[in-house]
Amino acid sequence: MGKPLIFVTNDDGSKAKGFNLLIEALRPFGRIVAVVPSEGRSGMSQAFTMSAPLFLNKIRDEEDVQIYECSGTPVDCVKLTFDYMFTDEKPVLNISGINHGSNAAVNVLYSGTMGAAIEASFYKIPTVGLSLCSHDADADFEAAIAFTKKLVPAVLAMEHKDIFCLNVNIPVARPDQIKGYKVCRQTRGYWREVFEKRYDPRGREYFWLTGSFVNWEPQAEDTDEWALANGYIAVVPVCVDMTNYEQCPFVERLLERL
Repeated sequence: MGKPLIFVTNDDGSKAKGFNLLIEALRPFGRIVAVVPSEGRSGMSQAFTMSAPLFLNKIRDEEDVQIYECSGTPVDCVKLTFDYMFTDEKPVLNISGINHGSNAAVNVLYSGTMGAAIEASFYKIPTVGLSLCSHDADADFEAAIAFTKKLVPAVLAMEHKDIFCLNVNIPVARPDQIKGYKVCRQTRGYWREVFEKRYDPRGREYFWLTGSFVNWEPQAEDTDEWALANGYIAVVPVCVDMTNYEQCPFVERLLERL
């Protein structure tokens, strides 16, 4: 049998350092088909294109590695690949990343990286979203690559019968400074946005988004934010069921009053 097929995508585009290092790290494990946005698409979450055509352009074709750029969002990249390109053969593994910047806590809802990962998991193929907690274009990815090389064969060796999606975040540290890996839950918190009002050279008002993350449970030691702050790689199994089961009894009592 030939080498297994591995699908790669991201939200940073084909020029991102994390993406290119990931491609090289995955070479020993199989044939790689990567489809990424033609420009940075951070913050796209599950957005996809309905009112404009999509363009697909092959930018690299060599032994065991094919890379395409798609004019749409990260989720467009996934949908187009699986429903148009992968009609005869499905990949054995999907990886989204390696993202420049954390996708821990509530970031998982906004992230284009994790939006693509979650979309790919709908095809019931094991999926991993990888993120390094640095936005630096020339960040040190050595620890992230070392972990990836350990994780990939482990995932491939396990049997996955249902949706399997991991949100993996790696702290900024040298490999020998990483304390280990922790299976975590998503930290409860939110982003508090601040819109700075500025003026362009013609005197027109515009707004620039800034803000900070508010952690509702900074002392909880089972969360992804705690793991990252304490030198661990945070691994969160992700599901798409957004039902708040804890509130179901409360809502039943509420409806009884109608």
